[in-house]
Amino acid sequence: MGGSAPRRDHQLPVETTSFVDRRGELTQGRELLARARLVTLTGPGGVGKTRLAARIAARVQRAFPDGVRFVHLSGLHDPALVPLAAADALGLHDHSAQPPLDALVEQVRDRRLLLVVDNCEHLAGACAQLAAALLHGTEGVRVLATSRHRLGLTEEHLLEVRPLPVPDPDGDLSAAEGYPALTLFADRAAAVAPGFRLTPDNRASVARLCHRLDGLPLAIELAAVRMRVLDVDRLLDRLDDRYRFLTTGSPAALPRHQTLRAAVAWSHDLCTGPEQLVWARLSVLAGSFDLETAEAVCADDTGEPDTGWGTGPAPAEALLPGGVRGARPDVPPPGGAGFADGTGERALPVQVFAGTVTLPPLDGGPGNVVPPMPAPAGGPVPLPVTRPESLIVPSPGGGLTLPPQTAGAAGNWTPRPAGLRADDVLDAVAGLVDKSVLCREPGPGGLRYRMLDTLRQYGLEQLRRCVGEEGAARRRQRDWTLRSAEACERGWFGPGQPETVARLRADRDNLRAALDFSLSTPGEARAGLRLAGTLWFYWHACGAPREGLYWLDRALAANPEPTPERARGLWVAGLLAAATQDFPRGRRHARDALALARLLGDAAEAAHAEYVIGVLRLFGDDLPGALRHFETTVARGPVPGQHLSVVGLDQVELACALGFLGEADRAVEVCERALGLCERHGELWVRSYVLRILALAHTVRRDWARAERHAREALRLKLAVHDVIGIALTLDLLASIATERGAHRHAAVLLGGADRVWADIDAARWGARTLNAARRDSEERACLALGRDAFERAHRRGAGLGLAELVGQALQEPARPHPCESRAPHDDTPVRLTPRETEVARLVAEGLANQQIADRLVIARRTAEGHVERILSKLGFSNRSQIAAWVTAQR
Repeated sequence: MGGSAPRRDHQLPVETTSFVDRRGELTQGRELLARARLVTLTGPGGVGKTRLAARIAARVQRAFPDGVRFVHLSGLHDPALVPLAAADALGLHDHSAQPPLDALVEQVRDRRLLLVVDNCEHLAGACAQLAAALLHGTEGVRVLATSRHRLGLTEEHLLEVRPLPVPDPDGDLSAAEGYPALTLFADRAAAVAPGFRLTPDNRASVARLCHRLDGLPLAIELAAVRMRVLDVDRLLDRLDDRYRFLTTGSPAALPRHQTLRAAVAWSHDLCTGPEQLVWARLSVLAGSFDLETAEAVCADDTGEPDTGWGTGPAPAEALLPGGVRGARPDVPPPGGAGFADGTGERALPVQVFAGTVTLPPLDGGPGNVVPPMPAPAGGPVPLPVTRPESLIVPSPGGGLTLPPQTAGAAGNWTPRPAGLRADDVLDAVAGLVDKSVLCREPGPGGLRYRMLDTLRQYGLEQLRRCVGEEGAARRRQRDWTLRSAEACERGWFGPGQPETVARLRADRDNLRAALDFSLSTPGEARAGLRLAGTLWFYWHACGAPREGLYWLDRALAANPEPTPERARGLWVAGLLAAATQDFPRGRRHARDALALARLLGDAAEAAHAEYVIGVLRLFGDDLPGALRHFETTVARGPVPGQHLSVVGLDQVELACALGFLGEADRAVEVCERALGLCERHGELWVRSYVLRILALAHTVRRDWARAERHAREALRLKLAVHDVIGIALTLDLLASIATERGAHRHAAVLLGGADRVWADIDAARWGARTLNAARRDSEERACLALGRDAFERAHRRGAGLGLAELVGQALQEPARPHPCESRAPHDDTPVRLTPRETEVARLVAEGLANQQIADRLVIARRTAEGHVERILSKLGFSNRSQIAAWVTAQR
């Protein structure tokens, strides 16, 4: 739906369908960004703001040397998380104790980049603060926002995104193909009805349909899906019927909002009962999800027969306020009368109050009589009518009796939703994809699904019409998230860490939704604390200490009782505070955790708290104290229930203290034992730290070959688990080793890459004397050997590489002694590419595959492949990453 599947790598959304021409808005947007630093695309939901913003950003991205990044806010609902989401999109890994927004501004102060902030309307205040901070605190950062409303800053320039223009259905349609609305319908209709195209016979009907839909792209796409079973004329007739019913609501609603709502409601009515229920329940998921998650959130494990929700097609029937199917209560009578209360919700039929309801007969008989149903005081009763024969039982008198209903709290009459099995959910998801309610996108572990924000909001409205359904769905989502997190924690010290990291990063929005539900719903706070504490390895190992602290602060405040969950939460908060250099806070939390764990008799949580206390001593430069502490804990050995990651980290910190104190032999001995533990379990994250400490120990021994081998293996593992700080530290170490071995050009490339990675963490390397002294030494010696100009070229080359390319460079080019060091052709040898080859090289540097290059240049794929092969040959390269680095170095 909408043609773009937002990806969580924070680059521009991937376009999965063709982009309908908006040349005027594209030009206007580019011109506004050229002269203004804050441009906001405004317009109603479904008009195409996100797609247009992505296209504008793609057109201007060459003007921003530090890139274009996309911040997705549709799944975010807490204003405090907006700066963290922006920092995450920018790839920043701040570990300081500064306020998040201040830290973000400081890290991008000298960059030239474009930040696209999508779906700001529900977080307008926080988005305005973000934009204002970037505008006032930087000079090279520009912001392109999308919102239904302006942000309200004086620096803001607005671009109103209007619906697509539609020709007069009764006018001259000879140039109908020139109208984007008709082109969009034809394109989407052809996707479901192969061979469909605009013809003189159908142009007027298509134009009338698009005119009826006000040119809103989302509404047009939803209607086009129906071309699978209807022709244009029948589709238009059905649409007109639905609009007479669905657009007679509140007169205060804007016409375009009524149009979109009517289109979404019509799509909803055409779903089967299970599809409607799954649509509603999936709306509690804030981000993308996989099929397992959909089944966990939507399926009922009651073991009871299906009651309440229908199972058949619903063209003539829809959800009632209570969540059952039957004649729609919000549809006015055929005479066209509006809703009685003026709110858009029609009062239920008078038959309800008489105690019986007559349905049209299913078999041509006189009708179906529903037994009397008690009406609660204070309002009408949701009509418990369902069409599917499987839910209607013949009565002795010839009528049909419907299943009994259950009474809700406070006198609300609440029908009981049907029980859905996992197989039902699978079928419903497939149906919702087929109807373009869900869009598919690739993700870790396979296929994932996403629902557009407009459709999710509609689903939430339907869910809230049945008392207790939203809470139940959110509780299922939270429970599934907690079970998944606990499974990830149990398996964390094992071979599946890269997959776990990727899965958790993809599920960030849903993690936040589960935590927010737990900490904002009475009676759920303890589960929220348990979830926040269980995710300790994610907050700590995956570079999210700030967000982890945010949730733990809320969870600990909501759970003052002395529980095992609180003991866990305290030491995790202490560890994350230490990671953000808030040492006093870290010590306080760690000591409180240790005291509480001992009070509860929980040896495992006490051991975890002791690890944090030792880390704080190490970070505080109390090396003798840290050495004594970790000698004691390592000698004690694991305690029952202690996480093996912490057991391994105890040994890492012991080896680190030994290495800093010059006891290299003992450090190597400890590392060898820790490596054995990691290798027995196939573990990567702790092992990467062991290997780095082992490399450091061998540098003390001046065994450069072994040091380099261990450091390179550590770097490979750190990339696998996306440990950005570990990558930065290890690149510094490899640069020092290369310098010692006389490979000065390689050292300069590694320093350039390390400096670029550190810029996303802390350009000053936390002010650490040891780190900065080692870096200065490597630079000075490389400059002396190469000359300043050659050093700068190699440094720029490293700085221009992406993270994976940089690690690949470090792993593919082992350091060699200087006399034998090979010359890189892109450093010193002049190379001449033809104009076309230069163009292709630039597209390779942008990350385009051969087919994408062919599409961009309007050439055959084999021609593009030939250009790439000739470029590799001319430059003496073996892979595309080297071409990208060469292009960057030429700029």
